Amino acid sequence: MIHLARIRNVTLTVLCFLFIFQTATLVQADPENQIYTERMALFKKIEAITQVPWYYFAAMDNYERNTLPSTEEEKVISIQFDETEWFGLGNAAKSTEQDIIKHFRGIGKDGNDDNQADANDPEDILYTMANHILSYGLHEDDVKIAIWEHYKRDLTVQTIMNTAKVFQKFGDIHLTDRAFPLDTNYNYSYRSTWGARRGFGGLRIHEGTDIFASYGVPVRSTTYGVVEMMGWNLYGGWRIGIRDIYNIYHYYAHMSGFDKDIKVGQVVQPGDILGSVGSTGYGPPGTSGKFPPHLHYGMYKDNGYSEFSFDPYPFISKWERMEKNNK
Repeated sequence: MIHLARIRNVTLTVLCFLFIFQTATLVQADPENQIYTERMALFKKIEAITQVPWYYFAAMDNYERNTLPSTEEEKVISIQFDETEWFGLGNAAKSTEQDIIKHFRGIGKDGNDDNQADANDPEDILYTMANHILSYGLHEDDVKIAIWEHYKRDLTVQTIMNTAKVFQKFGDIHLTDRAFPLDTNYNYSYRSTWGARRGFGGLRIHEGTDIFASYGVPVRSTTYGVVEMMGWNLYGGWRIGIRDIYNIYHYYAHMSGFDKDIKVGQVVQPGDILGSVGSTGYGPPGTSGKFPPHLHYGMYKDNGYSEFSFDPYPFISKWERMEKNNK
């Protein structure tokens, strides 16, 4: 059993130094990046107190933020708890007094020593989540169970664990680079084809944008994420699926093959080579040539309840402009 009170005492001196440095950083940060600096400071503080790795908090926070409507005001920390679970059954007044919450068997914890467990206070939220995780353990499988117990949804657990891997690898939460799906040094063409009719396998809509190019043109990751799936699909032929840090699944289909270094579970970043353009699909494994070579690129958003396709054309055209402007 990990004794949090003992850990807090041991790390007090370290935290004093850490936050003097981080406060200075916040003052110097430009407004656009300041909120990311503030978040990271909070993640690192709670990690120092509890020994729960910061990237788990960051991934959970990032997941919840990206399930919210874009019109909602952005908070420093977006992790939420059920009110009854936080305050305790019977705490009708929703008192934030730590002793009262404990009396009613609520899980809300005081993370900044003010004797209040405020469900809207970023430090209290993160410290409470740390205690929740610690009640299961810090082994990766234990953390997965803790996350599942909080969200009760397999895809949510998978997305959070993937995002945690990305944050851990790059040591950062403000990852904004993007890349066009194909190497822009080659010839290619595309237009908006999302929603068009398709007939193979029954009447359906086209859930992506087709980028036509010659066989062998390199296919690249557009984003930071984790390879979630790769192999053969009846419709998509040789295909790869990548889950990114914004709850979006990126689908690359009709490829001629995969890069030898790509595997399921691998962390990728914008520009990483995934494979090459082909014309596979519409049949059993190995079927090819039923249509001109091209990359089918699809994007699917997870809103915390369901996953749905949306038009990738505006995004890839923006990433193409960004890339060409940076050359």
